[in-house]
Amino acid sequence: MLPSQPLLRAVVFALAVLQAAASNTFIAAVYEHAVILPDATYKPVSPDDALALMNKNMDVLEGAIKEAAQQGAHIIVTPEDGIYGWRFTRETIYPYLEDIPDPAVNWIPCTDPTRFAPAPVQERLSCMARNNSIYVVANIGDKKPCNSSDPGCPSDGRYQYNTDVVFDSEGKLVARYHKYNLFMSEAQFNYPKEPEAITFETPFGKFGIFTCFDILFREPAVVLVSELQVDSVLFPTAWMNVLPFLTAVEFHSAWAMGMGVNLLSANTHNIRLAMTGSGIYGPDGARTYYYNMKTEDGHLLVAELDSHPRLSPASPTAVSWSSYASSLKRFSPNLLDFKGLIFYDEFTFTEVTKPEGNLAVCQKDLCCHLGYKMAGKQEDEVYVLGAFDGLHVVEGQYYLQICTLLKCKSTDLNTCGQPVETAQTKFEMFSLSGTFGTNYVFPEVLYSGVQLAPGEFEVLNDGRLISKARPTKPVVTVTLFGRWYEKD
Repeated sequence: MLPSQPLLRAVVFALAVLQAAASNTFIAAVYEHAVILPDATYKPVSPDDALALMNKNMDVLEGAIKEAAQQGAHIIVTPEDGIYGWRFTRETIYPYLEDIPDPAVNWIPCTDPTRFAPAPVQERLSCMARNNSIYVVANIGDKKPCNSSDPGCPSDGRYQYNTDVVFDSEGKLVARYHKYNLFMSEAQFNYPKEPEAITFETPFGKFGIFTCFDILFREPAVVLVSELQVDSVLFPTAWMNVLPFLTAVEFHSAWAMGMGVNLLSANTHNIRLAMTGSGIYGPDGARTYYYNMKTEDGHLLVAELDSHPRLSPASPTAVSWSSYASSLKRFSPNLLDFKGLIFYDEFTFTEVTKPEGNLAVCQKDLCCHLGYKMAGKQEDEVYVLGAFDGLHVVEGQYYLQICTLLKCKSTDLNTCGQPVETAQTKFEMFSLSGTFGTNYVFPEVLYSGVQLAPGEFEVLNDGRLISKARPTKPVVTVTLFGRWYEKD
């Protein structure tokens, strides 16, 4: 006699739990989704039309979830805005929102869909997780009614939140996170009254979750990692790439290395808005990543990660980020130093004129030191060493300390800091360090063609970012990206 479907599912789930518990690793998946967008409108659509669009996107996501599960993935992350897109006002997004309960209610929408009805999106996501025995992470919108007794209640009588949800492999809602650091264009959503630090336990480690712009701020990002000691971070994002430091793959990889955790980053895919770049990152660098500005297709990534990276023998030791650079003599300002802008921040630059040597450049309290040797400098390519120590104030306010070796857009020094994707100059070696005032520094190496360099560089205990061997590809930038949260 064949076992019943519920019994079979229970057996499969139990085996998966035992397998994960018996192993120090797990299989992670992320899906970069080319979102089907709604038509631009100033009037709200009907709930049925809103659900029809969301089902089109969930059809695509369900295919990716099934494929990930077939490849043995224990968890999959899908992107921010991945179910309905971003063409909304506060009023026009309302038909797409659902009331998402606190996970403490112990709810499986797939088997009990009417308990918090109407919730067709949560029901379908729950069934995707349950039917494929995989944790599913998705980004949707939450609505919460309020009234005049709440002094913060919006005039339309409701709060609207950009929200991540997590369903476990039985389909139970186990996490709900309201995005705290809204990007400047998210006028359709409210800020939660307090930042949330959301964690949950699995058989394969402790997880935290936040969304996109949150990664640049102390709350919730640093709180989850440094105070709550999560093993892995789930990161739905809609990231618009900004060279030279803030392309999705380079910054997210650097953040995972600097924080010493796993990061599962799922980006939306829209090349007209420069949105691409997803990856599965460990403390030792990218396990797999995807960056494609040529096609409109989505893409699934699957890779193995350590369940508890802090316990791994390969886990990086603590870094004293200013130790080496502070031991060097502080250089007086060079007469050849010049100013240049990177993403509206005024850097101090000095040109790399020789095929090998040592350079330094300072701004305020930050001095950046570079040792290097080029394999053969191209005459039509110019590199500079740059330093920035100050408050970034464009799309948000956050204090940065950055040391960078970067290729200029042309031989005209006025182009230094402008976006560049390609290079021809290879280096024999490089060593970059700085007198940082913060312990939160993220190491980036970006090769020509927006390619990462996993396994080709390392950070020493004294704060030097060095090449481990001769870099295999031309260098676009080598960067130490510091965040001094206390000075925001």
